[in-house]
Amino acid sequence: MLLIERVLGSRLDPAISAKLHELEHQGLVDEVNLATADLARRRMRVTSRAGRDVAIQLSRAEHLFDGAVLHLDAEGAILVRVAEERWLRLTPRSIADAVALGYHAGNLHWRVRFEGEALLVGLEAPVDDYLERLGDLVTERRVIPAVVASAEAA
Repeated sequence: MLLIERVLGSRLDPAISAKLHELEHQGLVDEVNLATADLARRRMRVTSRAGRDVAIQLSRAEHLFDGAVLHLDAEGAILVRVAEERWLRLTPRSIADAVALGYHAGNLHWRVRFEGEALLVGLEAPVDDYLERLGDLVTERRVIPAVVASAEAA
């Protein structure tokens, strides 16, 4: 049994994503599938896709999220995957804001979909990470964010 006592970071963190990329090519990245409701839990025992027994015991300061890296070493990695996908709907207020938003999303290699005039970003890290990367576009209300479930985003 593998005991997890802390989240190492997001699969999108540059230092972590490079290591994961190498491990993915070797078939050494495993996943733990969780329901959205399980993200609030601090203690649980789960079985990974590859059949590995994983015990999660996090402190109150730790939070699970889709794309959380639970284990990472030369032998492999274990990531959290959430059953119901969530999307961040970003609605630009002008054409100039839409261009800036598209530029950011493309440069950051975010997984996106389009819904009318809105850009939907598949959430693989905490929402605040995305909003922080957008900076002034969000703080100056040039882009209006809203989190939606996969059924709403379809």
